[in-house]
Amino acid sequence: MNKVRTGLIAALDIGSSKICCLLAHPQNDGGVRVVGIGHHASKGVRGGAVIDMDAAQNSTLTAVSAAEELAGERIREVVVNVSGGNIFSETYKVEIPISGREINEADMRRALAQGNSIQHDAEQEVLHCLPVGYSLDSTRGIRDPRGMFAESLGVDINVISARTATLRNLANCLGRCHLDIEVAVATPYASGLACLVEDEIDLGVTLVDMGGGTTTIAVFYDGEVVHADSIPIGGQHVTSDIARGLSTSLTHAERMKTLYGSSIPSPSDERELIDVPLIGEENNNQPNHVPRSLLNGVIRPRMEETFELVRSRLEVAGVEHVAGRRLVLTGGASQLQGSRELATLVLEKQVRIGRPMRISGLAEAISGPAFST
Repeated sequence: MNKVRTGLIAALDIGSSKICCLLAHPQNDGGVRVVGIGHHASKGVRGGAVIDMDAAQNSTLTAVSAAEELAGERIREVVVNVSGGNIFSETYKVEIPISGREINEADMRRALAQGNSIQHDAEQEVLHCLPVGYSLDSTRGIRDPRGMFAESLGVDINVISARTATLRNLANCLGRCHLDIEVAVATPYASGLACLVEDEIDLGVTLVDMGGGTTTIAVFYDGEVVHADSIPIGGQHVTSDIARGLSTSLTHAERMKTLYGSSIPSPSDERELIDVPLIGEENNNQPNHVPRSLLNGVIRPRMEETFELVRSRLEVAGVEHVAGRRLVLTGGASQLQGSRELATLVLEKQVRIGRPMRISGLAEAISGPAFST
């Protein structure tokens, strides 16, 4: 991540609800200036994984072509996100002998290379191999060991991996679009780098990216990501619950969720009526009015379940103590009214909504939480 980028950067977010391509030039201050963007409704992708190669290829090509046309440039390689495929995170301890001399850059690379060579499940492919802490002999908590003397150098390495089949299908889909993967990035890691401020990353923060098909989690502490996870529930599950519960189409369910939906009940919900077009009925002469409380009664349990799962995953991973009291919600599903308040209640943390920062050239319509990744 310390390598200085030059030239055009092409980022591709392949999600369950939308596919977004962003072309940008790096700037001297470490930020980027967007020169082209294209997005299209996602087809052929579910839970962050490709399920229909042709449909996914067409959606991707449409988004990429729009971005290329706007930027006036053609791309061959993309930085792509990975949200499906069961993101796993595991911390390994690596130790290499130094024999009392000064630690240099080559020693750091040697330790990381040893971390990369750790045997993993054949069904999993490594996305990131990130140093999260150093120790010299028996002294822990070293920030940067370069220039120090020791007998041995210990490195705690957080290895983030995803299912190999998911990554291969993603690469195959992009290959059919004549694109190569420059690097694959875990969705919550990318969102964290875009949404979090430096103090949050240092002091401890949990980032929850609520997408269409998946909810991904990353815990940052002491300047590094120390844990990542994914839950196969997202905003589309809420839409599906509404469609089933109120016997309406998915299109109408999505519209009602966006316009009237809330995770937190209000006193006026019983009095406020909304029109629910019934599925399969062509004429709307007989309006079907239901109280808003019925809609919100369908939404809240699913959102509660999502946050409960986030809490249990953090407890099982044992990262609650480093995650601190701060939580940042981002992703399209986090825009649902009341989601911040419900997250505060369930997770017992201070919650804010995160949106991309350090990026210039983004129009207001595409600078919200849905475009964090």
